[in-house]
Amino acid sequence: MEKFPGALASCAVMSPLPRRSAVRLALAQMRVEPGDAEGNRRRADASIRAARLAGAEVVLLPEAMDFGWTHPSAREGAGAIPGGDSYECLQAAAAREGLHVCAGLVERDGDRIFNAAVLFDDRGRLLAHHRKIHELDVGRDLYATGDRLGVVETRWGRWGVMVCADAFAEHLPIARTLGWMGARLILSPCAWAVPPAFDPVKTPYGDLWRESYGPVAREFGLVVAGCSGVGPVSSGAWAGWECIGNSLVIGPEGELACGGFGEAAEPLLVVDLSWPEGQRVATPG
Repeated sequence: MEKFPGALASCAVMSPLPRRSAVRLALAQMRVEPGDAEGNRRRADASIRAARLAGAEVVLLPEAMDFGWTHPSAREGAGAIPGGDSYECLQAAAAREGLHVCAGLVERDGDRIFNAAVLFDDRGRLLAHHRKIHELDVGRDLYATGDRLGVVETRWGRWGVMVCADAFAEHLPIARTLGWMGARLILSPCAWAVPPAFDPVKTPYGDLWRESYGPVAREFGLVVAGCSGVGPVSSGAWAGWECIGNSLVIGPEGELACGGFGEAAEPLLVVDLSWPEGQRVATPG
Protein backbone atom coordinates (compact mmCIF):
# COMPACT_ATOMS: atom_id res chain seq x y z
CA MET A 1 0.00 0.00 0.00
CA GLU A 2 1.08 3.59 -0.65
CA LYS A 3 0.51 6.48 1.76
CA PHE A 4 -0.05 10.01 0.46
CA PRO A 5 1.20 12.65 2.92
CA GLY A 6 0.72 15.85 0.93
CA ALA A 7 -1.40 18.80 2.07
CA LEU A 8 -4.45 19.09 -0.14
CA ALA A 9 -7.18 21.66 -0.63
CA SER A 10 -9.89 21.71 2.01
CA CYS A 11 -13.29 22.34 0.41
CA ALA A 12 -16.60 23.30 1.92
CA VAL A 13 -19.02 20.37 2.01
CA MET A 14 -22.41 21.44 0.71
CA SER A 15 -24.29 18.37 2.01
CA PRO A 16 -24.37 16.87 5.52
CA LEU A 17 -21.67 14.26 4.83
CA PRO A 18 -19.26 13.39 7.62
CA ARG A 19 -15.82 14.64 6.58
CA ARG A 20 -13.20 11.93 6.11
CA SER A 21 -9.48 12.63 5.75
CA ALA A 22 -8.36 9.33 4.16
CA VAL A 23 -9.64 6.95 1.51
CA ARG A 24 -8.50 3.63 0.08
CA LEU A 25 -8.70 3.68 -3.71
CA ALA A 26 -8.58 0.57 -5.90
CA LEU A 27 -7.76 0.79 -9.61
CA ALA A 28 -9.11 -2.23 -11.48
CA GLN A 29 -7.02 -3.00 -14.56
CA MET A 30 -9.76 -5.37 -15.74
CA ARG A 31 -9.63 -7.14 -19.08
CA VAL A 32 -11.87 -5.46 -21.64
CA GLU A 33 -12.81 -7.70 -24.56
CA PRO A 34 -13.87 -5.69 -27.63
CA GLY A 35 -17.59 -6.01 -28.27
CA ASP A 36 -18.22 -8.40 -25.36
CA ALA A 37 -20.42 -6.11 -23.27
CA GLU A 38 -21.99 -8.90 -21.22
CA GLY A 39 -18.62 -10.46 -20.39
CA ASN A 40 -17.11 -7.08 -19.61
CA ARG A 41 -19.95 -6.30 -17.23
CA ARG A 42 -19.30 -9.58 -15.43
CA ARG A 43 -15.61 -8.72 -15.13
CA ALA A 44 -16.45 -5.25 -13.86
CA ASP A 45 -18.79 -6.70 -11.24
CA ALA A 46 -16.05 -9.11 -10.12
CA SER A 47 -13.53 -6.25 -9.95
CA ILE A 48 -15.85 -4.21 -7.74
CA ARG A 49 -16.30 -7.18 -5.42
CA ALA A 50 -12.52 -7.71 -5.30
CA ALA A 51 -12.03 -4.03 -4.44
CA ARG A 52 -14.37 -4.34 -1.49
CA LEU A 53 -12.51 -7.46 -0.28
CA ALA A 54 -9.27 -5.43 -0.50
CA GLY A 55 -10.76 -2.87 1.88
CA ALA A 56 -11.25 -0.19 -0.76
CA GLU A 57 -13.87 2.53 -0.39
CA VAL A 58 -13.59 3.67 -4.01
CA VAL A 59 -12.90 1.68 -7.16
CA LEU A 60 -11.90 3.12 -10.54
CA LEU A 61 -12.46 1.08 -13.72
CA PRO A 62 -11.27 1.66 -17.32
CA GLU A 63 -12.59 3.76 -20.19
CA ALA A 64 -15.36 2.27 -22.39
CA MET A 65 -15.26 -0.81 -20.14
CA ASP A 66 -18.46 -2.24 -21.58
CA PHE A 67 -17.74 -2.29 -25.33
CA GLY A 68 -14.04 -1.46 -25.54
CA TRP A 69 -12.56 1.73 -26.90
CA THR A 70 -13.79 2.56 -30.47
CA HIS A 71 -15.49 -0.82 -30.94
CA PRO A 72 -18.37 -0.37 -33.45
CA SER A 73 -20.73 -2.71 -31.55
CA ALA A 74 -21.49 0.30 -29.33
CA ARG A 75 -23.44 1.87 -32.19
CA GLU A 76 -26.21 -0.65 -31.62
CA GLY A 77 -25.58 -1.74 -28.04
CA ALA A 78 -24.81 1.42 -26.06
CA GLY A 79 -27.37 2.35 -23.41
CA ALA A 80 -28.60 5.55 -21.85
CA ILE A 81 -27.25 7.27 -18.73
CA PRO A 82 -29.20 6.90 -16.48
CA GLY A 83 -30.43 3.51 -17.63
CA GLY A 84 -28.91 0.89 -19.88
CA ASP A 85 -27.53 -2.49 -18.92
CA SER A 86 -24.01 -1.28 -18.13
CA TYR A 87 -25.24 1.63 -16.03
CA GLU A 88 -27.56 -0.60 -14.03
CA CYS A 89 -24.85 -3.23 -13.53
CA LEU A 90 -22.45 -0.72 -12.00
CA GLN A 91 -25.16 0.97 -9.97
CA ALA A 92 -26.25 -2.34 -8.45
CA ALA A 93 -22.65 -3.39 -7.71
CA ALA A 94 -21.89 -0.07 -5.99
CA ALA A 95 -24.93 -0.43 -3.73
CA ARG A 96 -24.36 -4.13 -3.04
CA GLU A 97 -20.68 -3.75 -2.12
CA GLY A 98 -21.03 -0.35 -0.44
CA LEU A 99 -18.35 1.31 -2.59
CA HIS A 100 -18.03 4.46 -4.64
CA VAL A 101 -17.61 3.27 -8.25
CA CYS A 102 -16.22 5.29 -11.17
CA ALA A 103 -16.09 3.76 -14.66
CA GLY A 104 -16.07 4.62 -18.34
CA LEU A 105 -19.18 3.64 -20.31
CA VAL A 106 -20.30 4.14 -23.89
CA GLU A 107 -23.51 6.19 -23.76
CA ARG A 108 -26.35 6.57 -26.24
CA ASP A 109 -28.25 9.87 -26.27
CA GLY A 110 -30.66 9.88 -29.18
CA ASP A 111 -28.62 9.36 -32.33
CA ARG A 112 -25.33 10.34 -30.65
CA ILE A 113 -22.78 8.10 -28.93
CA PHE A 114 -20.59 9.50 -26.14
CA ASN A 115 -17.43 8.22 -24.52
CA ALA A 116 -18.74 8.81 -21.00
CA ALA A 117 -17.90 8.17 -17.35
CA VAL A 118 -20.07 7.81 -14.27
CA LEU A 119 -19.42 8.03 -10.55
CA PHE A 120 -21.78 6.29 -8.10
CA ASP A 121 -21.75 6.64 -4.33
CA ASP A 122 -21.83 3.68 -1.95
CA ARG A 123 -25.64 3.54 -2.10
CA GLY A 124 -25.72 3.40 -5.89
CA ARG A 125 -26.71 7.04 -6.38
CA LEU A 126 -25.30 8.78 -9.45
CA LEU A 127 -22.98 11.59 -8.37
CA ALA A 128 -21.25 12.51 -11.62
CA HIS A 129 -21.81 12.00 -15.35
CA HIS A 130 -19.00 13.17 -17.65
CA ARG A 131 -18.72 13.02 -21.44
CA LYS A 132 -15.20 12.98 -22.88
CA ILE A 133 -14.31 16.31 -24.43
CA HIS A 134 -10.80 15.85 -25.87
CA GLU A 135 -11.31 12.73 -27.97
CA LEU A 136 -8.48 11.49 -30.17
CA ASP A 137 -8.99 11.87 -33.90
CA VAL A 138 -9.26 8.08 -34.32
CA GLY A 139 -12.27 8.07 -31.99
CA ARG A 140 -14.23 10.96 -33.47
CA ASP A 141 -15.98 8.82 -36.09
CA LEU A 142 -17.80 7.03 -33.24
CA TYR A 143 -17.94 9.43 -30.31
CA ALA A 144 -19.56 12.86 -30.13
CA THR A 145 -17.76 15.67 -28.29
CA GLY A 146 -18.62 15.99 -24.61
CA ASP A 147 -20.70 18.85 -23.30
CA ARG A 148 -20.13 18.99 -19.52
CA LEU A 149 -17.51 19.33 -16.79
CA GLY A 150 -17.99 19.58 -13.06
CA VAL A 151 -17.15 18.51 -9.53
CA VAL A 152 -19.20 16.71 -6.90
CA GLU A 153 -19.19 16.68 -3.12
CA THR A 154 -18.20 13.51 -1.27
CA ARG A 155 -17.36 12.80 2.36
CA TRP A 156 -13.71 13.27 1.34
CA GLY A 157 -14.29 16.66 -0.28
CA ARG A 158 -14.75 17.59 -3.91
CA TRP A 159 -13.96 15.15 -6.70
CA GLY A 160 -13.83 15.57 -10.46
CA VAL A 161 -14.10 13.09 -13.33
CA MET A 162 -12.48 13.18 -16.76
CA VAL A 163 -11.74 10.50 -19.38
CA CYS A 164 -8.28 9.51 -20.68
CA ALA A 165 -7.09 12.05 -23.30
CA ASP A 166 -9.04 14.83 -21.57
CA ALA A 167 -5.91 14.95 -19.40
CA PHE A 168 -3.53 16.09 -22.15
CA ALA A 169 -5.59 18.63 -24.06
CA GLU A 170 -3.23 21.50 -24.95
CA HIS A 171 -2.32 23.55 -21.86
CA LEU A 172 -4.23 21.00 -19.70
CA PRO A 173 -7.44 23.09 -19.49
CA ILE A 174 -9.81 20.28 -18.51
CA ALA A 175 -7.85 19.02 -15.51
CA ARG A 176 -6.92 22.56 -14.50
CA THR A 177 -10.57 23.62 -14.58
CA LEU A 178 -11.42 20.76 -12.23
CA GLY A 179 -8.62 22.03 -10.01
CA TRP A 180 -10.02 25.56 -10.03
CA MET A 181 -13.39 24.07 -9.10
CA GLY A 182 -11.79 22.70 -5.94
CA ALA A 183 -11.28 19.03 -6.81
CA ARG A 184 -9.11 17.16 -4.32
CA LEU A 185 -9.19 13.97 -6.41
CA ILE A 186 -9.63 13.59 -10.18
CA LEU A 187 -10.70 10.12 -11.34
CA SER A 188 -9.98 9.22 -14.96
CA PRO A 189 -11.07 6.00 -16.68
CA CYS A 190 -8.55 5.29 -19.45
CA ALA A 191 -7.64 2.90 -22.27
CA TRP A 192 -3.87 3.17 -22.71
CA ALA A 193 -2.80 1.25 -25.80
CA VAL A 194 0.49 0.60 -27.59
CA PRO A 195 1.25 -0.68 -31.12
CA PRO A 196 2.41 -4.28 -31.70
CA ALA A 197 6.10 -3.33 -32.00
CA PHE A 198 6.19 -1.32 -28.76
CA ASP A 199 9.17 -2.18 -26.54
CA PRO A 200 8.56 -1.13 -22.89
CA VAL A 201 12.20 -1.81 -22.02
CA LYS A 202 13.53 0.52 -24.70
CA THR A 203 10.77 3.10 -24.19
CA PRO A 204 9.15 2.82 -20.75
CA TYR A 205 5.47 3.69 -20.93
CA GLY A 206 3.80 6.49 -19.02
CA ASP A 207 5.68 9.77 -19.53
CA LEU A 208 2.73 11.33 -21.39
CA TRP A 209 0.53 10.80 -18.35
CA ARG A 210 3.12 11.84 -15.78
CA GLU A 211 3.68 15.05 -17.77
CA SER A 212 -0.07 15.68 -17.93
CA TYR A 213 -1.07 14.71 -14.39
CA GLY A 214 1.98 16.09 -12.60
CA PRO A 215 1.64 19.84 -13.26
CA VAL A 216 -2.04 19.88 -12.25
CA ALA A 217 -1.39 17.81 -9.12
CA ARG A 218 1.41 20.20 -8.07
CA GLU A 219 -0.43 23.42 -8.90
CA PHE A 220 -3.64 22.52 -7.10
CA GLY A 221 -2.42 20.16 -4.42
CA LEU A 222 -4.64 17.36 -5.65
CA VAL A 223 -4.39 13.72 -6.72
CA VAL A 224 -5.04 12.43 -10.26
CA ALA A 225 -5.78 8.72 -10.72
CA GLY A 226 -5.90 7.14 -14.17
CA CYS A 227 -6.97 3.51 -14.58
CA SER A 228 -6.41 1.66 -17.86
CA GLY A 229 -7.79 -1.73 -18.74
CA VAL A 230 -5.92 -4.51 -20.51
CA GLY A 231 -6.71 -6.43 -23.67
CA PRO A 232 -6.76 -6.01 -27.45
CA VAL A 233 -8.02 -3.21 -29.66
CA SER A 234 -9.67 -5.02 -32.56
CA SER A 235 -11.19 -2.30 -34.72
CA GLY A 236 -10.54 1.12 -36.16
CA ALA A 237 -7.19 2.77 -36.84
CA TRP A 238 -5.64 1.09 -33.78
CA ALA A 239 -6.69 -2.48 -34.63
CA GLY A 240 -3.90 -4.79 -33.47
CA TRP A 241 -2.82 -2.53 -30.61
CA GLU A 242 -2.99 -3.69 -27.00
CA CYS A 243 -4.28 -1.93 -23.89
CA ILE A 244 -1.61 -2.44 -21.27
CA GLY A 245 -2.71 -1.23 -17.84
CA ASN A 246 0.17 0.74 -16.28
CA SER A 247 -2.43 2.72 -14.27
CA LEU A 248 -1.05 5.73 -12.40
CA VAL A 249 -1.78 7.77 -9.30
CA ILE A 250 0.01 11.13 -9.13
CA GLY A 251 0.01 13.58 -6.22
CA PRO A 252 1.62 16.97 -5.60
CA GLU A 253 4.90 15.37 -4.59
CA GLY A 254 5.01 12.93 -7.49
CA GLU A 255 4.04 9.36 -8.33
CA LEU A 256 2.15 7.46 -5.64
CA ALA A 257 1.42 4.19 -7.41
CA CYS A 258 1.84 2.50 -10.80
CA GLY A 259 0.12 -0.66 -12.05
CA GLY A 260 1.65 -3.51 -13.96
CA PHE A 261 2.31 -3.23 -17.69
CA GLY A 262 1.03 -5.68 -20.28
CA GLU A 263 -2.03 -7.43 -21.66
CA ALA A 264 -2.12 -9.81 -18.68
CA ALA A 265 -1.56 -7.15 -15.96
CA GLU A 266 -4.99 -7.45 -14.36
CA PRO A 267 -4.50 -7.40 -10.56
CA LEU A 268 -5.95 -4.55 -8.52
CA LEU A 269 -3.73 -1.61 -7.70
CA VAL A 270 -4.61 -0.33 -4.22
CA VAL A 271 -3.42 2.98 -2.79
CA ASP A 272 -4.21 4.80 0.46
CA LEU A 273 -4.73 8.56 0.09
CA SER A 274 -5.01 11.10 2.90
CA TRP A 275 -5.82 14.79 3.02
CA PRO A 276 -4.47 16.58 6.12
CA GLU A 277 -6.04 19.86 7.14
CA GLY A 278 -4.84 22.92 5.30
CA GLN A 279 -5.22 24.48 1.90
CA ARG A 280 -3.01 24.31 -1.12
CA VAL A 281 -4.40 25.62 -4.39
CA ALA A 282 -3.04 27.40 -7.38
CA THR A 283 -3.16 31.19 -7.48
CA PRO A 284 -3.16 33.39 -10.58
CA GLY A 285 0.34 34.03 -11.89
